[in-house]
Amino acid sequence: MDLQKVVECSPDNPLKKDLIRMKGSNIVLVCLQAGQEIAPHPEPYAVVFVVLQGEGVITAGSARHPVKPLHLVSVGKDENRGVQCDQRMMLLGIRDDV
Repeated sequence: MDLQKVVECSPDNPLKKDLIRMKGSNIVLVCLQAGQEIAPHPEPYAVVFVVLQGEGVITAGSARHPVKPLHLVSVGKDENRGVQCDQRMMLLGIRDDV
């Protein structure tokens, strides 16, 4: 799959696109424009974020991680997770429901 062909960004809000759904997990592509944010919030599953493009800060639990391309951030089940975008970001969210 060529991610450049499926990526979509909006000037109004972050966009999330489901790429692959499997039993127990799925992979989503998230795109944010500079200044956009996904406020920290808990979810009932673990996730690993892989930054493909851009720069910003990813919240994992109580920690804030400055990120740029090829950084990974892991967030545990029921922990807060959020994304603050400083430079247009494209990232994968790999969700684990196990």
